[in-house]
Amino acid sequence: MLEEARNAPERIRGQLHRNESLVAELAERLRESPPQGALTVARGSSDHAASYFGYLCMRYRGIPVASLPPSLTTLLDAPWQLSGQLALAVSQSGQSPDLVATQRALGAAGARTLAWVNTPESPLGEASDFEIPLYAGEERSVAATKSYLATLAAMAQLIAHWHQDAYLLNALDSLPSRLAMACEQDWSPAVEALVDADKLMVIGRGAGLAVAQEAALKFKETCAIQAEPFSGAEVRHGPMALIGPGYPVLVFAPRGAEQASLLELAGWLRSVGAHVLLAADESVTARQLTLVDTGHDALEPLSVIQSFYPMVAQLAKARGSDPDSPRHLRKVTCTL
Repeated sequence: MLEEARNAPERIRGQLHRNESLVAELAERLRESPPQGALTVARGSSDHAASYFGYLCMRYRGIPVASLPPSLTTLLDAPWQLSGQLALAVSQSGQSPDLVATQRALGAAGARTLAWVNTPESPLGEASDFEIPLYAGEERSVAATKSYLATLAAMAQLIAHWHQDAYLLNALDSLPSRLAMACEQDWSPAVEALVDADKLMVIGRGAGLAVAQEAALKFKETCAIQAEPFSGAEVRHGPMALIGPGYPVLVFAPRGAEQASLLELAGWLRSVGAHVLLAADESVTARQLTLVDTGHDALEPLSVIQSFYPMVAQLAKARGSDPDSPRHLRKVTCTL
């Protein structure tokens, strides 16, 4: 897991270059015939990545995006009517029967279908009108790292071309080098604070909620910690009742419009006794964990999770777990 996380920046460098013309062509088609809405189909880490795309798509294109439960197709045979919609499937293996069946059903109902897949010539790719390969390479660790990061990068590239955003495209050019720096950040204070933890909250907001969700999953998978993700805008609506003295809370507060509210929340959490681990850029003196600036707020979630992955791999080992082989889990999960 640690080796693969550290390999992500170079994989993303190659991916962005190899997909440039493909993504630019697809983006032009989307501008020529804009979808009225979009649906995402994914599970686990891929679903967290899909929520990142959904947020960016709504922010930049003003198109509503909804996450679709595959069981509506595989168990209930929902009567889809999707003319003018875009269906986006995300999978590392592209093999799960529920994703493949759903993508086919959505296409048959009139949606244009697109898949982001790491495995070439997969059933999911074959079931889709368009496929964007992730080029993350084989991932041997059960817990996905570089494929998740590669998915976020591929999604940001599509949004940048679709929106014709030169600022975001320029930031993507320097993203691999920024991620290499993020991978080397010292997040040992989190290892020390969480080595004996049995529960915690992970808080993000905006596009950053997607990496809070991913981080919480990795805590569960690799460390057997009951970690729950929340939006910084929602956490006071009930989850705060869980907070007691010393309760661990990891707050992701990168640069961007959401940072001020997240820093205010972190301060409030400390005031009620929570043990707050604040991840923020160097301008925030109250931080315990340093984030590397990517040059664009849409890309900040990638820097966050790139720094997180090595930390959680080290935490798993400190707790006596093997992060590469979590109990009960397999690399490819086939659901119906």
